[in-house]
Amino acid sequence: MIWFLPGLIALILGAELLVRGASKLALSFGISPLVVGLTVVAFGTSSPELAVSVQSAWSGKVDIALGNVVGSNIFNVLLILGLSALIAPLIVHQQLIRQEVPVMIGVSLLLWLLTADGGISRYDGLLLVTLLVAYTTFIIRQSRRETAETRKEYANAMPGKDRAWDRHWSVQALLVLTGLGLLVLGSNWLVEAAVVLARQLGLSELIVGLTIVAAGTSLPEVATSVMAALRGQRDIAVGNVVGSNIFNILAVLGISASIAPSDLAVAASMLAFDLPVMVAVAAACLPIFFTGNLIARWEGALFLAYYAAYTTYLILSASRHDALAGFSAALGFFALPLTAITLVILAWRHWHDKRIP
Repeated sequence: MIWFLPGLIALILGAELLVRGASKLALSFGISPLVVGLTVVAFGTSSPELAVSVQSAWSGKVDIALGNVVGSNIFNVLLILGLSALIAPLIVHQQLIRQEVPVMIGVSLLLWLLTADGGISRYDGLLLVTLLVAYTTFIIRQSRRETAETRKEYANAMPGKDRAWDRHWSVQALLVLTGLGLLVLGSNWLVEAAVVLARQLGLSELIVGLTIVAAGTSLPEVATSVMAALRGQRDIAVGNVVGSNIFNILAVLGISASIAPSDLAVAASMLAFDLPVMVAVAAACLPIFFTGNLIARWEGALFLAYYAAYTTYLILSASRHDALAGFSAALGFFALPLTAITLVILAWRHWHDKRIP
């Protein structure tokens, strides 16, 4: 347990060094700021998830590996986007609505489909990694058509852009290597501490992975998106979350399943609850983004409320609390249908307003 905090600090520091070094290194070799923003920054902030899940899968702690990814994706949308929208309403670029969000929904559905047989095989992992390579290649080619405004926005968001000490490629490469080293070290400490914590609290490794580990490894996304919201960088806050969720599924689970000694077994509770929640959360982004290309403050508050409800459900379920049945009924018969009706009304009003000349 004593290694949980040092492991978390090592993960966060390693991710910061990796993102800074990789971003500057990519720009030094002429890769566009948009590509760096949607890939290196978004993927780099997910490097703690990658380190923890790969280490967990390799050592046979499958529930932590899977719970970390699924929990992080839920955390990213509900808590990070919700918090960012409360700071400032997030205007969403059309490309994210037309392309990145549907991709996020698509890979979420694909993961749910792949786990239907109760596990993620090595072939499933290789499929996910192949899709990651194809997606990244497509993004790079598409970046040639980016606008000057988008170039400027993503260039301004690159870490340490005006600092002289890390301008040389050798320093940038050293930052990358140091960051990777800290990620490996931190992931070892965090995984071992999480297992001990689960035993001490009487919780399953899956619950700890879905909550504590997922929240801890998502701290780089929290920092990136909140700072982007404070600076008024409209697409960085949202693009970082969406890009990270895509990376979590395609790369983190893809690589974990590819190198694991055996198939990653998926717990029945994850199949019945957590994976459907992850898919629903991803799908909920589309109508919210569609209604005016904006995540309003009230929608951010709704996201935060749902994350609190999701976490409460996990805790009540793990402890087999007497309030679980009533809480589940309230969510199933009141909160979720009310939200769905609200989104449908908003979408209809948006469509109706566009038809009126």
